[in-house]
Amino acid sequence: MNQEAISRTKISIVSATYNCVDDLPKLVDSLRHQTDKDFEWVVSDGASSDGTLELLQDITDLDIVIISQPDFGIYDALNRAILATSGQYYIVTGSDDCFAFDAISNYRQAIEDLSYPDILAARVHYGNYSFEIKKGPSWLFGCKSFIANHSVGTAFKKELHDRFGLYSKKFPIAADSLFVMQASKKGATRCEGDFVAGEIGTQGISAVDWAGSATELFRVQIIMGSSVIVQTFLLFLRIIKGASSQAQALHTSIFRRDKEN
Repeated sequence: MNQEAISRTKISIVSATYNCVDDLPKLVDSLRHQTDKDFEWVVSDGASSDGTLELLQDITDLDIVIISQPDFGIYDALNRAILATSGQYYIVTGSDDCFAFDAISNYRQAIEDLSYPDILAARVHYGNYSFEIKKGPSWLFGCKSFIANHSVGTAFKKELHDRFGLYSKKFPIAADSLFVMQASKKGATRCEGDFVAGEIGTQGISAVDWAGSATELFRVQIIMGSSVIVQTFLLFLRIIKGASSQAQALHTSIFRRDKEN
């Protein structure tokens, strides 16, 4: 496909949703206010019953495709959405994420300027933090050595899935890490865009289920050939860190509640 044909191809946004009617308005608003509106939004919903579907179906000012049926988790839903896209590139977003107003414009410009890489990584915000690619080995940082964040922060060429398969259903939390590492280590071209694509929410499954996330990252690293001894040590450290963060958050919550009372 030549450059002129690619530049006319819509970028696809893909989302997996399930009973998230309270989270979606911020994402929808960010899509409505894009400076470049030449994109489609493909939503794979898991048969929501809380008004999510009704909210989505009421959207008439965006190029939106809605699929709704029971699924086997986030990556099963994302796989269904990806297969339904018409864009050459897709960007994943969670229901509680949002895009910067110039995200689509910046992605499109960077894709063209950087000669259409397989993977284009951007920066994202998470609360008061800015996520960037880690400058270190993948045995230590996993997929963060290749991208800043899977959701919002990366544009993937759709045809990568023809070469490396869809997201694995064996990893409910870390299938994206496995896919990114396999693709990056087996010849996928990757570039970094010098822009912030948006903000990721704090209620993603990897943030909420920190123990499950740490365990799946361990499994991914073993599959990728990393040392079992090294990864067991890192798993121990991640669990300790996660438990400490959870205890601190609980303490802060109790303190605020007591103060309010």
